[in-house]
Amino acid sequence: MAETLLRRFNQSKYLLLLFLPCLIYYILFRYLPMFGVIISFKDYNLFKGVFDSPWVGFKYYEMFFHSHDFFKLMRNTLLLGLYKLLFGFPAPILLALILNEVRHLFFKKFVQTISYLPHFISNVVVVSMVLMFLSPSGGIVNQVIETLGMDPVNFMSRPEFFRAIYVASEIWQHTGWETILYLAALSSIDPRLYEAAGMDGASRWKQTFHITLPGITPVIVILFILNIGSVLDISFEKVFLMYNPAIYETSDILSTFVYRTGLGQGNFSYAAAIDVFTGIIGLIFIYSANYISRKAGETSVW
Repeated sequence: MAETLLRRFNQSKYLLLLFLPCLIYYILFRYLPMFGVIISFKDYNLFKGVFDSPWVGFKYYEMFFHSHDFFKLMRNTLLLGLYKLLFGFPAPILLALILNEVRHLFFKKFVQTISYLPHFISNVVVVSMVLMFLSPSGGIVNQVIETLGMDPVNFMSRPEFFRAIYVASEIWQHTGWETILYLAALSSIDPRLYEAAGMDGASRWKQTFHITLPGITPVIVILFILNIGSVLDISFEKVFLMYNPAIYETSDILSTFVYRTGLGQGNFSYAAAIDVFTGIIGLIFIYSANYISRKAGETSVW
């Protein structure tokens, strides 16, 4: 047994060496920080440390559930996540299907490159572009509005516009990159299926619905399950850069509240309790979606 393991290790040592940085990253930044969960059950004092701080049980969880911020934060976070799922999840699928129909290779590569680029722009730059475009004084959007004879709108101080702006920026920034997985799945479909369907008189629409979509359904289901699990995992950095006190009504979410409570006010136990609660809800979402998918279509993550 030991000899077999040693032989397999020697055969794969270079692959394991390539995997080592990834393993170290997850140990240092994903698994070791889980130890901090204990803070949510203690009245944590920075000077006393984790072990000497007194236990308080579920005090901070109960405090959050009974606070006047609970329903507002849950509503804002869920709505942003659901809107992103509803409008953002189908976007890369549609783009992949469209690109799959393009026969001009240069144009196809050009569109792919242009759609990929926003993914590599930092959130700081993306938010700066959004603020510049929507500026009430000189922004291109308000210039168009004024050209149409209407008064300029300060979009970033109007709570009702925040969710649409956030979701639109997310779609623009990530749709092209997420298309890669679907294009890879499309390339694995046997071209003879299309040839046989064409000989039987099937149109491109029928080929799309009866060959293309069923061919990438497993990928769609798996990514959909993973996206459901991250419904509450809204990009903190982008929301933090976009929001302001005037639009807290719709823009304040769990992660920004955790930041203000923990680092801003120094209440680390309360912030940790909220963050743990967010993770538990995300786990419930992804497990439920996976269970339903496995029972309904026999496609699941595990």
